[in-house]
Amino acid sequence: MNRAATTRARAESRHLAPNAVLIGAAALLFAASTAATVRRYAYMATMSGTPMAGHWTISAIWTPMCGQTWWHAAASFVCMWALMMPAMMLPALVPMLWRERAAWSGLSPFRCGLLNILTGAAYFAIWMLAGCAVFPLCAALAAIAIRVPALAHAAPAAAGAVVVLASLLQLTSWKTRRLAGCHAMRRCAGRAPGLARSALRHGVRLGLHCASCCGNWMVVLLALGVMNGHAMAAVTAAIAAERVMPCHGRVVKMIGVAGVAVGVSMMMRGV
Repeated sequence: MNRAATTRARAESRHLAPNAVLIGAAALLFAASTAATVRRYAYMATMSGTPMAGHWTISAIWTPMCGQTWWHAAASFVCMWALMMPAMMLPALVPMLWRERAAWSGLSPFRCGLLNILTGAAYFAIWMLAGCAVFPLCAALAAIAIRVPALAHAAPAAAGAVVVLASLLQLTSWKTRRLAGCHAMRRCAGRAPGLARSALRHGVRLGLHCASCCGNWMVVLLALGVMNGHAMAAVTAAIAAERVMPCHGRVVKMIGVAGVAVGVSMMMRGV
């Protein structure tokens, strides 16, 4: 009996050690990303934006600074997006990687780690592509707002309406299906262990499902201000909560109601 217990304890310790490495590496990356994002926010806060009709300011991140081209502005935004994505999405990604390692229990810890890295790289590549698509759209809207004062005056109320609509998606069956798809992908992670191509494909699928599931929260972040640290923290917490909390159905709806309240408040202030 004692021998069986000892054997089981050794097996558990061998299983927990790689997971401890995964958690430790994710924690370091999260801390580095958070620190870099905070530093970037502090730097951008020193840059004067463009005052607009309606008593708001367009962030300098959407327009070229003095002496910059649009390519420089786009590169600056993509760099900022790359810095903030690990801080935002790691809380949602790590549980998926944890389950992936459990499915790859027959492989060496080193090989599991490499496959996790490939999965994570493919996952964040999807988010980088999303950032590349976001910049030209938001930069175009900023340029139009600068040139059309009437649109600029209505922008705060319009941003509140966008937040309301994005938050209402939390209460729909569409969101329920998307979130169920994310949880299903966590349960079936790593069906073809040991193959780098499979790890990359799995990371791409995770990224696409995650982007479709929490795309409404990214819209909320853009409406509240991508350089708003409080908005980023709130969106990160919302994304993580609806992924990891056991009663995620209730959590999703509660967060949606809170988002609607924020959006209505923005609309009332903007009118």
